[in-house]
Amino acid sequence: MTAELVRGQNHTLPQTRLEIRVSAGTPVVAGATLGDEQGTVHGIEWIAHPGSPQLPGLEVSKQAAAEHRLAVDLDALPAAVHRVTVLLALPMGVGGPVRFGAVAAPSVAVTGLEGTEIATFTLTGLDSESAVAALELYRRQGAWKVRAVGQGYAGGLAAMLADQGVSGAQELARSVHEAVARGMARSVAPPPPRTPEGDRVRHAGAASGQQAPATPPAAPIGDPAPAATPLPDPAQPRPAGGAGPAPGPATSGRINYAHPRRQSAAPPPPPPTAPPAEPGRPAQPVAGDATGWSMEERLYNQVWGMFEDLARTTAAYRSAVDFAESRMEQELDRALSDPRNRIGGAGDRAREEARTKRDQLTDRAREALDRDLAQLAAESAVVEPALPAAYAGWDNPVWHAYRVPMEIPMALRIGDLHLPESADLRIPLLVRLPLERGIWVDSGRTASEAAALTGPDQLRRLAMENAVAHAARLLAVYPAGEFSVHVIDPAGSATAALAPLVDSGVLAAPPAAGAGGVASVLAHLTRRVDLVQMAIRAGAADALPPDLDTAEQLLIVNDFPHGFDDRAVTQLRYLADEGPSVGVHLLMVADREDASAYGPVLDPLWRSLLRITPVADDHLADPWVGHAWTYEPPRTPPGSRVLHNVLAQVAAARRSGRS
Repeated sequence: MTAELVRGQNHTLPQTRLEIRVSAGTPVVAGATLGDEQGTVHGIEWIAHPGSPQLPGLEVSKQAAAEHRLAVDLDALPAAVHRVTVLLALPMGVGGPVRFGAVAAPSVAVTGLEGTEIATFTLTGLDSESAVAALELYRRQGAWKVRAVGQGYAGGLAAMLADQGVSGAQELARSVHEAVARGMARSVAPPPPRTPEGDRVRHAGAASGQQAPATPPAAPIGDPAPAATPLPDPAQPRPAGGAGPAPGPATSGRINYAHPRRQSAAPPPPPPTAPPAEPGRPAQPVAGDATGWSMEERLYNQVWGMFEDLARTTAAYRSAVDFAESRMEQELDRALSDPRNRIGGAGDRAREEARTKRDQLTDRAREALDRDLAQLAAESAVVEPALPAAYAGWDNPVWHAYRVPMEIPMALRIGDLHLPESADLRIPLLVRLPLERGIWVDSGRTASEAAALTGPDQLRRLAMENAVAHAARLLAVYPAGEFSVHVIDPAGSATAALAPLVDSGVLAAPPAAGAGGVASVLAHLTRRVDLVQMAIRAGAADALPPDLDTAEQLLIVNDFPHGFDDRAVTQLRYLADEGPSVGVHLLMVADREDASAYGPVLDPLWRSLLRITPVADDHLADPWVGHAWTYEPPRTPPGSRVLHNVLAQVAAARRSGRS
């Protein structure tokens, strides 16, 4: 039976191999310190954190996430360790919440390796604190216990580490936050809040690289407004209509797409378009089968739900496989610790039995995963053809009926995501519009197999072609005249890749070349940011100069830092920091190694942009369960003229709007 602890309460631990699961409504940093009998931490080598995630008997997550799993083997801890304190902290310097009082109360659960809960603790009553000692595992008279602590620190991670006797706490806290910031720079956004009913209501961030938009229109008077709640613990069963099985044993149920409890959600549910499923059979997926005010929003939310489903069902499979391996090791240790079993065939039989049990558990886990993947693949098969142009791939027939839109869509597709367990199942990667962060297309070598097989010159060419495709999509989904694109190509090396934009006449001006061109474009856009910011602060938007282009602006920078002096770099950082709030966005095409010559001055720029690659690469991480997702860039079908045809319609609509 699970013990629900309150602050200060303790509970005996029945086993020594444990998982500590953290669930929060926003990405948090999870770490742990090892202490002696007095609780003193003897140096940084006794602290596990994202920059140094492994210690003997202890492993923590490598990045900030909304959900964590910390692995603890109490028997493997050094003999001098008598206390393990689990720490949670809000990431600093990344634009997120800065106090726990502004987010839903996080919860922690101590479980066995198979997912069975031993004790849980919800950290309520936090306000100005940005770091908290959540709970501690401590040894008393040879037995291990867990105690709910809940001690918050308004001084943050540094104050918490200093309280445990860590020397150099300030420097260590700074290095931890820097490591987290580097990880978050390559993360997709956290999952959306849930309604009280736990329905698969996907309103905020469908596999997105952006934060959630403003809330939808309010519910009618008398209806309860949906409240943001913490993400459910992945060890708990998903409610009806949830997004997949819970991580843990491989006996999880199949995914339910029927969503029977939507009636109290604020947005209206979609009308039934498919007959109910027969008893014992999964419901047939339907495009737009998610809560939303319009079909576009329903599809957007459904894409997020598919991302969520795939993350959870894969986490369940990996957890079950890890449990099977751990159980086999335990059984072998017990069997072979007896000297009698090392003589004759007893040891061989023990090994064979342990491996057989491991294989059986793994096979059951794979069966559950395959069943859930089949259901997700069926949903993808009906969702993909129904996507609007902004969400659709270039090979979708919807582009053949393209017309310049009258309104800005909710989001834009910038590629696909998949996991190694399901390489054929691709989830669209959507970013919210208007853009809230720029994009960095990395033209350098990465650790991926695709990059290793691609030459440097080809990588740079593919990166620029990728940037042109993204710019074309942005132009295509905005109403005529409401989006402008500028290009900086200092050495003129991207002439061939830029041909679709140049030939169609959709650029605001010819690509800028040389140091003079770089300075001119940056000065123009910096002036626009300054004027719009002043007008907003003064409440005088009608006082803007008549020559100011009020459309959203995109600046494509190729081959950075070639052609950039210190002043130009400073202006570029200014545009990255201040531009998105007033409609100026960056699309960088550069090699991170080439840009490293500027040192730490560019680190904030690098972290503020969403990094993508021109070839498949598993560099994107979700802040939910920490999966490394493989990103696939968008591709136009070989020999297709779809990109040119779309840009031609955009150019024609602009000309007719000016005439």
